[in-house]
Amino acid sequence: MTQKKLFTTFIALLIFGLLAACGGTQGEKTITIGSKDFAEQYIVAEMYAQVLEHDGFTVERKLGLGGTPVAQAALLAGEIDLYPEYTGTGLLTVLKEPVNSDPEAVYQTVLAGYEQFDLVWLDPAPMNNTQALAVPRSLAEGQGITTISDMVAHASELVMVGPAEFVEREDGLPGIMANYGDFELADYKAVDKGLRYQAVSDGQAQVVVAFGTDGELAAFDMVVLQDDKGMFPPYQIAPVITAAMLDAHPEIAGLLNPVTALLTNETMQALNYEVTGNGREPADVAADFLSANGFLQ
Repeated sequence: MTQKKLFTTFIALLIFGLLAACGGTQGEKTITIGSKDFAEQYIVAEMYAQVLEHDGFTVERKLGLGGTPVAQAALLAGEIDLYPEYTGTGLLTVLKEPVNSDPEAVYQTVLAGYEQFDLVWLDPAPMNNTQALAVPRSLAEGQGITTISDMVAHASELVMVGPAEFVEREDGLPGIMANYGDFELADYKAVDKGLRYQAVSDGQAQVVVAFGTDGELAAFDMVVLQDDKGMFPPYQIAPVITAAMLDAHPEIAGLLNPVTALLTNETMQALNYEVTGNGREPADVAADFLSANGFLQ
């Protein structure tokens, strides 16, 4: 009986040790992912979270943190390990570097500049969520307004709709005037972000302050005006991750980079509209995209 008890105790300890080891391994594969507080950020952060979970990571989500200063501070404080950021935002908002319209130059600048924070940029997406101006296709084709220069030439006939701060920001109307020449619009209507496209659809405005991956661009058949003088910097999205996390789990780059590579403007517009236009949950939209592209098999 004594030998039997000893054997039973040995087996129990062995099982306990194996379970503890498994638990330790799982605990080591833990990552906290953050995001800013708008649809595109929720969707892309969910993509990253779900791909990592599929690989065996335990993912804690801290989504909807707020703007860039909040997300960046959380990353530096160790409250999150990764979040999706835009190259143009890293260039202008974080590094305070001059505007540059060359996507590769901007990426290389933020890649090197973030080393001071012990942060690493993974590969950027083809998409460019840059600030932009857009008009209805009927206006673009009817009056030949396809560039910002064209819009400036017709400015006195046009009403623009967008956020209130666009009339003061350096990359808003003052910046456009500095680069394209002084002009005067027929009117500028300051509205909530969610009402911009409806204002154009209702005929209250002809030009909307847009972002390159707005889902409404396709839904409302809008044409993004070419920034023919290269005023706006590129805003390619990419995961920004702490060097410590990437050192501990270098496989993260190989898991996330292929996802990011599929995010074109057209793809992101469609995904965003599923949330902003059709009211779907970002996690469901992300899961459908990942499944359709073979990432969750």
